Amino acid sequence: MHFSDYGLTSEQRALCQAVRDLCARFPETYWRDLDARTAYPTEFIDALTEGGYLASMIPEEFGGMGLGVMDGGLILEEVNRSGGNSAPGHAQMYIMGTLLRHGSPEQKEAYLPEIAKGTLRLQAFGVTEPDAGSDTLSITTRAVREGTKYVVNGRKVFISRVLQSDLMLLLVRTTPKEQCARRTEGLSVLLVDLRRAIGDGLEVRPIDTMVNHHSNELIIDNLEVPTENLVGEEGMGFRYILSSMNAERILVASESIGDGRYFVERAVQYANERKVFGKPIGQNQGVQYPIARAYAAVECARLMRDKAARLFDEGGNPGEEANLAKLLGAEAAWQAANMCMDTHGGYGMATEYNIERKFRESRLYMVAPVTNNMVLNYISHQVLGLPRS
Repeated sequence: MHFSDYGLTSEQRALCQAVRDLCARFPETYWRDLDARTAYPTEFIDALTEGGYLASMIPEEFGGMGLGVMDGGLILEEVNRSGGNSAPGHAQMYIMGTLLRHGSPEQKEAYLPEIAKGTLRLQAFGVTEPDAGSDTLSITTRAVREGTKYVVNGRKVFISRVLQSDLMLLLVRTTPKEQCARRTEGLSVLLVDLRRAIGDGLEVRPIDTMVNHHSNELIIDNLEVPTENLVGEEGMGFRYILSSMNAERILVASESIGDGRYFVERAVQYANERKVFGKPIGQNQGVQYPIARAYAAVECARLMRDKAARLFDEGGNPGEEANLAKLLGAEAAWQAANMCMDTHGGYGMATEYNIERKFRESRLYMVAPVTNNMVLNYISHQVLGLPRS
């Protein structure tokens, strides 16, 4: 089965092959066992780190590969295409961008080389709250400055990998909303050392979900964070978060494209091998056409991802393209997931075939890290100029 690699350089093809070779050391039985135990893929993440892949977008001066979001996306795509799940490691790629672009020279020197080496894990991003959801400007977690520290109180929900991280970027309100001239002001980003915070102002409550995603609710009660851990300027946090979102959208779209390719490849393989009434089920157009449509959707999503990634790496701010890539990628993966489940029939439900696990994992990206309805809002208002709903 051959998907197009049109537009990729020889270096990018080599990168994809290297990641593919690494993933071959972690077969689907590895992921199936983790899923059954809701365990974290420590060995796999360690291997990605040792290979430098999680530091691919960290500049070379700080010990990374100095690659762009296109290359980062290809890494995540190959992980998901192999039958694995890149979500346990993907956050580091886009979280570190906030630190890289807006952190002080001292912060970058202190943290980025250690993150690149894997001695520090930056995998947690504390934004979402129980009563805010996608309305980030309505968060209420409050940080009050007291001398050389901030005292933080509030709650966060669906914050992943907190127990598997050493550091967390935390979005807080430093100025009450009613005192701000604009809705986008008054939010700040703090870098929280989880090794000190957990049990001393930060309580972590794991949330069971339909996928093995290590998500949590955070109870923040008089958590003290040194003022030197403020990233950038106080009150500018929302702008800093936005600057990372396009990269996040592109990387998540890449994971969905990897999922979509996985489902198409598995469906083609099964449809050729499975015989019913004396012939392969893939001979039936009722089986062929959904596979072909899924293939077309995944390839179209890939082209939009490629466009968004290249614009981003050229220094642009491709809000439209990044959002379209996320939307099309998530929808194409979900279309392919349903097709693959239909192709396998009852066997798709059996855990040993691995389809049901990937089916559940791919569904996540229809609603997270941004729901597709919010993407449609953006396209409607910001791109097409339609009135706000």
